[in-house]
Amino acid sequence: MQRLSGLDATFLYLETPSLHMHVSMAAVFDPTTVPGGYSFEKVRALVGERLVQAPVFRRRLVQVPFRLDHPYWVEDPDFDIDYHMRRAALPAPGGMAELAEFVGDVCSRQLDRSKPLWEMYIVEGLAEGRIAVVTKIHHCTIDGVSGAELLGELFDLEAAPVSRPAPEELPTVQRGLPSDARLVAEAVVARATRPLRITGLAWKTGKAFLDVRRVRQSTTGHAALPLTTPRTSLNAAVTPHRRVEFSTISLDDVKRVKNTCGTTVNDVVLAVCTGALRRYLLDGDELPEDPLVATVPVSVQDSTVQSANKVSAMFVALPCAIDDPVKRLLAIREGTKGAKEEHKALGAEVLLDWAEHATPNVFSAAARAYTRFRLAERHRPIHSLVISNVPGPDFPLYLGGAELVSGFPLGPVMDGAGLNITVMSYRGVLDWGFMACRETVPALRRLADYVPGALEELLEAAGLEPAVPVGVADRSTTA
Repeated sequence: MQRLSGLDATFLYLETPSLHMHVSMAAVFDPTTVPGGYSFEKVRALVGERLVQAPVFRRRLVQVPFRLDHPYWVEDPDFDIDYHMRRAALPAPGGMAELAEFVGDVCSRQLDRSKPLWEMYIVEGLAEGRIAVVTKIHHCTIDGVSGAELLGELFDLEAAPVSRPAPEELPTVQRGLPSDARLVAEAVVARATRPLRITGLAWKTGKAFLDVRRVRQSTTGHAALPLTTPRTSLNAAVTPHRRVEFSTISLDDVKRVKNTCGTTVNDVVLAVCTGALRRYLLDGDELPEDPLVATVPVSVQDSTVQSANKVSAMFVALPCAIDDPVKRLLAIREGTKGAKEEHKALGAEVLLDWAEHATPNVFSAAARAYTRFRLAERHRPIHSLVISNVPGPDFPLYLGGAELVSGFPLGPVMDGAGLNITVMSYRGVLDWGFMACRETVPALRRLADYVPGALEELLEAAGLEPAVPVGVADRSTTA
């Protein structure tokens, strides 16, 4: 058995019938590189062989009686890979619009907690004979960075699938699930030491907040604060229905802006998001004077906490009201500098340690009540949206011989902030995945279409050459 960390368990407690806490990816492949020709059976056999050897795909949850403690991972004695791996096909013409509609439908349904928390769809019928692999994994299992690494275990660096040595011995799957008595005993031991740990954590937290205050007084750029964002159409109670869209821009073009303006790649990504959001809000005649507030996940891979998720978050202001694209970028640069300094002063360990002491019954009941009574619409929004930027490889990857052309990551939306934008780099291109509540952001396609234009505005304002158009069809080696 392995007990979930507090942060991992929090993603379970947050989940409600309308708030799905899974992360997804839509990966497009060119199967013309498969030795001997593509077939579903080939891909299914290879993926099945590799997934079975990864413990994360074979484990399921068990709840502690009366929810006295966080749940545990156990080996699923009834693991059936055919339940998790599924075959599907797109309707004609099989373009990115049809793929986005399919992925949105898949992401509109929760995962079954009585089974390992993942699904994978091999999707055929894409234009030009391509296929897609759509994955859905619960956030309590992985975060964005570890998810990219985990999926990387499936890939090869050459078109000919490499035969990987099987482990000497796969873990022995226990017969049946752990008894209630054992789970309760484990919970009692954990709760016995909780008061002492909370006392020490309280002192640590107090010192951290003093450090943050000192940083805010000594720096010009500051992190944005939650509950300060203006209300827009993005801020509504979410429904179970999801809409997905994709976009792509050149990483080299982003780096040109970065080098000219003295910023980071992440600053430019946030500035492009801000430019696209500005046009979207202008369309609805709802552009606010105050900046939007984005929650930006931050990887903390050096954390000592044993957790599938090693991620914290910082709040960054997106000054959509500033008309000049370069001035917007420089304002974001100052904001992210301050946010990083304050996040460092607070310490990711403090946030992760407090999550360890979340009370399952209280947390889950509060999340359900918050959703049921649409409380997100009764107070100032906590934040406007979530924006993630995940680094990926700059070399080709293959799955069963099929070349990876694009990989669009997709993160969950939060109640009261119905938009998530996740970006991943791959072979000199930034792939953008947009996940939104279908009712909250009905014009998501328009927002995704504004991304290349927002980059073009930045390049022009910085006195640089126009952007290089990129698309899914431009990146396969065979093309």
